Amino acid sequence: MTLEPSYLSAVRQSYDTVAADYVEQVPRPAALDPLSRGMLGVFAEIVRETDLGPVADLGCGPGFVTAHLAALGVPVSGVDLSPRMVELARHNHPELSFSVGSMTALDIADDSLGGILAYYSTHHTPPEVLPLIYTEFHRTLKAGGTLMLAGYVGDGERLRPTQGYGGHPVSYESHLQPVERLVELMEAAGLIVTTRVVQEPGKTSKRRIATLLAEKPVG
Repeated sequence: MTLEPSYLSAVRQSYDTVAADYVEQVPRPAALDPLSRGMLGVFAEIVRETDLGPVADLGCGPGFVTAHLAALGVPVSGVDLSPRMVELARHNHPELSFSVGSMTALDIADDSLGGILAYYSTHHTPPEVLPLIYTEFHRTLKAGGTLMLAGYVGDGERLRPTQGYGGHPVSYESHLQPVERLVELMEAAGLIVTTRVVQEPGKTSKRRIATLLAEKPVG
């Protein structure tokens, strides 16, 4: 039996612990800043127009963004590492499909997705594991399919918070990689990065945020 990497156990346990407070404290997509909300709209328009099949919201949490995409006409389902998050997502959005799973080994067939959303869901991944995750994105996307990845970036900082939402103890880490490094790893996995949007720290966030659009090449 293969032991689960300790970082996955830490992420699962931490988000199971904070899940109820996360639902109360994290803003819904309608309350996001205009640029972040607009990029979700751009992604929704792209996957609707390419019309290559279902979209997976990976690291979906309680399903806020999943439901937002569904309201924009996207055929989307959610996957999250935390069983408690998935339980809350199913409760709050019974019309949508949610499952427990890890981005390191997706229970999704090769070449089956028209789009992937990884929305603030990869920064807990150690940098050395990112190539595996990006390879899974490439494996499961159809040729011509689109990936949107958004999240915190930095200069290689490794953060170790002790408390999360609601003041509950957490044991995950956050790894804030440079945008250029993320692009390099995506392209090494066979994805073509087409768009980079970087939001500097300010009213929206205390940290730099990057949104990347990439596609799996055709042929």
